[in-house]
Amino acid sequence: MSVLASLVRAYDRLDERGQVPPFGYSVEKIGFVISLNADGTVANVTDVRDASGKKKQPRMMQVPQPAKRTSGIAPNFLWDKTSYVFGITAGDGKRVAEEHAAFVKNHLDALDGADDPGLHAMFLFLKNWTPDRFAELEWPEEMRDQNVVFALESERLQKRSLHDRPAAKALWAKMGGGAGTVEAICLVTGTGGPIARLHPAVKGVWGAQTAGASIVSFNLDAFTSYGHEQGDNAPVSEVAAFKYTTALNHFLAGRKNRVQIGDASTVFWADASNVEAAEEAESIFGAFMAPDEEAEAGEVGDRLKLIRKGVPLREIEPALATGVRFNVLGLSPNAARLSVRYWFEDDFGVLTENYQRYVADMRLEPQPAKRMAVTVRSLVLRTAPARIDSTSQVKFDADQISPLLAGEIFRSILTGARFPESLLPTLLMRIRADHLLDSIRISLIKAVLVRTMRIEDRLPMNETGVPKEDYLVRSDPDDPNPARRLGRLFALVERAQLAALGDKVNVTVKDKFLGSVAATPRQVFAKLVLNAEQHHLKKLRNGHSDAGWIKDSNHARGVGAALNRDIGRLWATFDDGLPAQHSNEEQGLFLVGYYQERYGRKAEEDGGVPDETAQTNDIEE
Repeated sequence: MSVLASLVRAYDRLDERGQVPPFGYSVEKIGFVISLNADGTVANVTDVRDASGKKKQPRMMQVPQPAKRTSGIAPNFLWDKTSYVFGITAGDGKRVAEEHAAFVKNHLDALDGADDPGLHAMFLFLKNWTPDRFAELEWPEEMRDQNVVFALESERLQKRSLHDRPAAKALWAKMGGGAGTVEAICLVTGTGGPIARLHPAVKGVWGAQTAGASIVSFNLDAFTSYGHEQGDNAPVSEVAAFKYTTALNHFLAGRKNRVQIGDASTVFWADASNVEAAEEAESIFGAFMAPDEEAEAGEVGDRLKLIRKGVPLREIEPALATGVRFNVLGLSPNAARLSVRYWFEDDFGVLTENYQRYVADMRLEPQPAKRMAVTVRSLVLRTAPARIDSTSQVKFDADQISPLLAGEIFRSILTGARFPESLLPTLLMRIRADHLLDSIRISLIKAVLVRTMRIEDRLPMNETGVPKEDYLVRSDPDDPNPARRLGRLFALVERAQLAALGDKVNVTVKDKFLGSVAATPRQVFAKLVLNAEQHHLKKLRNGHSDAGWIKDSNHARGVGAALNRDIGRLWATFDDGLPAQHSNEEQGLFLVGYYQERYGRKAEEDGGVPDETAQTNDIEE
């Protein structure tokens, strides 16, 4: 099913529940209501904006669908901004007179002879209105450029506007709600009908024009075919165009069915005959992407925990595994248009399996004591430069995130495909620059490595000849991989330095040599091991240490002997020499080995070096 067809189906379901406006109507921001007497005179001006916040916010109200404005003048029906309705604006208003004249002419032509009291009052008001009356009536200046609607004074307190009156609805339907004049077979629904020349605007996409943008538009000759104009190039009926844009605007306007991934505004929705199952699938997916504390504490949270443990969805809730189709759409701005960054459509069970595979690939031990929820945003942030602020918290420069990379990471999670090729080099570059090896960065490196090996059938085999799906999850002293063993060796060298000099050292071997030793081990490692032997281990063997956690000289000697033994054993495995250079994959394996050796061994196992994972806990996003 296409994106537009799926959105049309989504509109039909939302319409059954009364969550979207009917055909020909839209939900727009309204600031003021002008109530009229039967003779067309103004009875009252009501500010309907929400004043609960620091700044008054317009009220969302269902009104006749707005005209599609590009560079021309196109008034709306029975509502509009003040430049059209009253001929006044807060700006220069270079064409405000033309806008007001168009609004008045359209309405006088449409309302002439109307016997409905409300429509007749509107006719009289516009016939007698002049822009200079705005100052005479002493209306509030903050009304300028706000959208306004009209009501009869007798119905104002009932919150019934003119466009809500049956006569106004009948007139709007007769006017066609902006229907096209050319009829053809709709590419979305397969039925005949008037074709939309211009599709309604899609609003709420981050970074796009505030007036809205289009997924489908043809405004240059280069986009047209065989002399067709505008929407005739890809015929979509007025009804289908209204439905797909209305459903999309509904998802973008809320928080339940959208999440921001880089520069892509992502919306998601379920398609199922069982409404409760569809809503539950949407709630679970929302928790996948951006965990909600309240959701995780309830029934959704219980199922989410089982999913993360790898329990098949058919065992948790069979109705969700096969009876629910799920859709995920990512939109990003592209001038006056919208680009479809990614589109996923499949059974919710397939999507859940892909998510479980991602969770398994991200699994890494040890975990910090206060592990944060790994959201897509937290993953994307790890591709940005990190710095430590004055409060010793780690912060990431979100402005330097690649929007393309963020979208590709999300696509890999949705589909289970390999991660983007640029992800691992980007992470390695960031670590060399800022030396931050928090658990999420290392988990992401491990996920890239394991997924690539699985796809290329390169995972190591266990004793029974089955690929190790848990490869790199935890430290493995028996892993023969040289890069991973070198990472462990570097962690032991650092541990020796900290045991001898204490954790208050201004610059550790990690701070100074991590990037170079991971990339070109032969040039650096021999000197590091020799320095550790001649200085740090020697100091410990003599019973001396500046580390606060060393109890006495005997404790120092024991720690020194243990480290000397472990370093010697690992160093002896490289009797053929060290590799001159590591590939990106080997550098990733080096960092995983380093991290697991550095933070995975308990104090009692290695003679007392504490497990330090504080750097992974105090991260602000």
